[in-house]
Amino acid sequence: MLFRSSGQFVTSSVASTSVNAFVPYKLPPDNPPLDTAKFSDLNRAAELSLARLSGVAGLVPSVNWLLYSAIRKEALLTSQIEGTQASLTDLFDNDAGIRVQNTADVEEVSNYLAAFHLVQDHLRSFNGLPISNRLICDAHRLLMNGVRGGSKQPGEIRQSQNWIGGTRPETAIFVPPPPNLLQNLLSDLERFIHQESSSLPPLVKIALIHAQFETIHPFLDGNGRMGRLLIAALLEDWKLLPEPLIYLSGYLKANQMEYYRHLSLIRTEGNWESWIEFFLKGVIESSIESEKTIGALAKIVSEDKRKLLEVNSVNNLSFRLFEMLPMMPRFTIEHVREKLSTTFPTANAAVKTLEEMNIVVETTHQKKNRCFSYQRYIQVLN
Repeated sequence: MLFRSSGQFVTSSVASTSVNAFVPYKLPPDNPPLDTAKFSDLNRAAELSLARLSGVAGLVPSVNWLLYSAIRKEALLTSQIEGTQASLTDLFDNDAGIRVQNTADVEEVSNYLAAFHLVQDHLRSFNGLPISNRLICDAHRLLMNGVRGGSKQPGEIRQSQNWIGGTRPETAIFVPPPPNLLQNLLSDLERFIHQESSSLPPLVKIALIHAQFETIHPFLDGNGRMGRLLIAALLEDWKLLPEPLIYLSGYLKANQMEYYRHLSLIRTEGNWESWIEFFLKGVIESSIESEKTIGALAKIVSEDKRKLLEVNSVNNLSFRLFEMLPMMPRFTIEHVREKLSTTFPTANAAVKTLEEMNIVVETTHQKKNRCFSYQRYIQVLN
């Protein structure tokens, strides 16, 4: 079995207790170099699956429909890995101004969306920041703003020793590098991200970057979500996807123990290859899942649109409302009134048309403050 050292242990202190903290070596792995033969076929398959997904996304009337739900699903799943209990319906309700019970959980997911959009806006802007320590810190500040962990230095590289697992550092599963080494480690990682001379395929580089970021663990909280945000950002920035259409966190959540085990094997055995294989399989599975979801959503929208076209009495406002549904799958009459810039009775009539055609359903069974749902569409996303 291949063994390489991926780092070294140094002594660090936590509350007067000495612990062995792990300090990773620079990327890419060497001594020996990566055995690329182990994952070259998987990498080709993963790249092909992303290319196919990009093509399928171009078949729907509006890619914004897909992005609205895909970005929210990734935000939800990456937060659920860390214990957040919100649902996709909660997010849709929050967008529509419908009261949700678990406000704190929804706010955590909403913060991820804000952090991701910040990074995305910078990367798409001519004058924006590239992937960098500064941008990562700015995004982390948004991620942790006003939520659990919000008191743990949001946007700042930690200045104290942390640990993972166990109630005390000496019983921890893993102790990341001490704070005095973080700036150099992050600078090395940033250089690797922008190293154009690397012969490694982009997906393999992303796998290495995510694992290295998690090992460095530069913040007191939110490291997992930031590391997974990096994956989504790099997939788009390196033109592997035109838009963030996959939710890789679904694969990582479904295989959470394997996810952690492979990251641990890097530190204990230097086994980067098994992690890269696991990651590439995740890209393939997530791409296939997204492709199926896009097909199912497009079918529902097409069928419902045909229903509308077959009824001569359906007016333009009802059509406009229908076209909004993929980006507004939960709504109230008041929300529709605002979106259509019309009167309440007119908005109510447009909703009633879609309800009578079984395109949307009323969920509260009340006469006032009614909520509606594009239920078949949401069921596919769940």
